[in-house]
Amino acid sequence: MSQSVATRLRAARSGATPRPRKSNGRPPWMERPHWYGQGAKGLALIVLTVIVLYPFVLAIGTSLAGREELNANGGYVLIPHHPTLEAYRVILSGGVVTRAAVVSIFITLIGTALSLACTVMIAYGTSRPGTVLAKPILLLVLGTFLFAPGIIPTYLAVQQFHMLDTYASLILPVLLNAFNIVVVRSFFQSIPEELYDAARIDGAGEVTVLFRIVLPLSKAVLAVVGLFYAVGYWNSFFNAVLYLNDSSKFPIQVILRSYVLNGQSINASAMGVHSIPPATSLQMAVLIIAIVPIFCVYPFLQKFFVKGVLTGAIKG
Repeated sequence: MSQSVATRLRAARSGATPRPRKSNGRPPWMERPHWYGQGAKGLALIVLTVIVLYPFVLAIGTSLAGREELNANGGYVLIPHHPTLEAYRVILSGGVVTRAAVVSIFITLIGTALSLACTVMIAYGTSRPGTVLAKPILLLVLGTFLFAPGIIPTYLAVQQFHMLDTYASLILPVLLNAFNIVVVRSFFQSIPEELYDAARIDGAGEVTVLFRIVLPLSKAVLAVVGLFYAVGYWNSFFNAVLYLNDSSKFPIQVILRSYVLNGQSINASAMGVHSIPPATSLQMAVLIIAIVPIFCVYPFLQKFFVKGVLTGAIKG
């Protein structure tokens, strides 16, 4: 018999009321963490933040550094003392990076819009009971988790539909993602059935229910899925290399690879400049241009991540 139980029995026999324990408002399994535990967590967070931010800050500093600073610091500068935008001016004046950025923006906007529209239609159709061919379509979608198409069959399909060397080859083969369809479908199923019944009582059809009831309630999950699609289209590289032959149609990621990995040189006379910044500075400038758009959009949609993914993945 434990000491606390024995003390309570003796108090009950003597007629005395035991003194209640002081409560700190926390359940027994949620003890207040010790100061060294909190300090270790804070230190780990600081270390991870520095590890993540250091390469990004180094790339920005190198892209803004001049030739003298780069030579003095071995080719990379963390914080330049005399920053200059010469690398960005040279990169953007040639037209290659600018055109590639416009192509990437076009592919990302059109592809994300089409992917979201098709995902919503398939998810809504398969989530409503009584939809014709809902189960076969759902099984077909889930089957792509197990049987992914290979490179050669996909290439032959793109060639058969005459999409080689067109922007359609960068959008249509990756138009739908099975995981995103499952998440959106689960979210639609979690919407109370009473809302659907009330809309139908008022005479609303399926299209009206979708646009007036379902989509306004699905902003969180659509924002998350839309960001997934947008990041995929913006970072698209392999499909462009595989399907495009015209270099004027290359997206920004292919141009980035040409500068960074292949060491593509820049023709000063063709760009109308007298001097070319160091190759490292130009490579970092192209890198920053390639990641800035997604970097700017990401913080605004961060608040939707937990709500959108969890409510779309958990039903009940």
